[in-house]
Amino acid sequence: MVSSSPAAGRRWLLLIHQLPPKPDYFRVKIWRRLQRIGAVAIKNSVYVLPRTEQAAEHFQWILREIEDSGGEASVCEAAFVTGLSDGQIEALFRAARDADYAAVSEESDGLLRGTGAGRAVDGPTRTELEGTIARLRRRLGEIGAIDFFGSPARQVAEAALDRLETRISTPKRPGRRPTRSGATNPRTRRTWVTRRGVHVDRIASAWLIRRFIDPHARFRFVDDRPYQPKPGQVRFDMFEAEYTHEADRCTFETLVARFALDDPGLRPLAEMVHDIDLRDGKFARPEAAGFERLIDGITRTHAGDEDRIAQGATLLEAFYQSFQLEAAREKRRPARSR
Repeated sequence: MVSSSPAAGRRWLLLIHQLPPKPDYFRVKIWRRLQRIGAVAIKNSVYVLPRTEQAAEHFQWILREIEDSGGEASVCEAAFVTGLSDGQIEALFRAARDADYAAVSEESDGLLRGTGAGRAVDGPTRTELEGTIARLRRRLGEIGAIDFFGSPARQVAEAALDRLETRISTPKRPGRRPTRSGATNPRTRRTWVTRRGVHVDRIASAWLIRRFIDPHARFRFVDDRPYQPKPGQVRFDMFEAEYTHEADRCTFETLVARFALDDPGLRPLAEMVHDIDLRDGKFARPEAAGFERLIDGITRTHAGDEDRIAQGATLLEAFYQSFQLEAAREKRRPARSR
């Protein structure tokens, strides 16, 4: 039941879908996508998220994927007046995150017991444990990104992982200081049109466009649809855009591929954007959780789309320069060993 009355309480986003019967794996694929964005089911085929710009974007992409596969879906904004209360829905989210955090706690405690008190941890065992800790840290970051109502189980999971990390005395590695800019590769000059309320994929794509494709690009922000581009305009990351999601690629990846941008610093950036935007766990970039937190801070503190793109550009340039430097070091390393 939908109400516009302030007394109706918190506003939510609902995804209501009817999936096609075939292929069989598609139902599991959509379920996993919904799990990764933190949605919870309130009825069969009805999923809910707190109303945010990011949640609306996640639901819109899933809706489009369902429709492209022959199913039906709707996204609506609602407030619950009778039946489920806001408190009950929040409890569903906390219960889901409690279970996620508990899995991290249990694995951490199990590994801690396996190391044995007072036993030195080195060699392959230490290396394996360091890899596992890095994976669990990434998992904590992923859960935290969808922990909308502050599950108390997070502190328990963090403490369990801290104990394991202390046990093997994992050294902290200093971060690299990024350097500034290189040459651009201008190709065209147009007005690039995208949806209002830019977030990670559109912020990153705007940086990529100005940095490598069109250094004098102008951006226009519009409602998603319907929008027909005028002469000299090109659309990106929106409905029926010239550059948008293709197959399992986000818009950033599409731009990199379509403009043949062969740059070693762009590949890890594209993987980070993919992991955050599509939440399919394809690349599991260790930097993705921190990158997402920084982008979220930008969108929360800057309402204007141009401001978000400008702030995001500084962040993306720093990541790019760091990745480029790392790639150069890797390329030189074999020559030194000969």
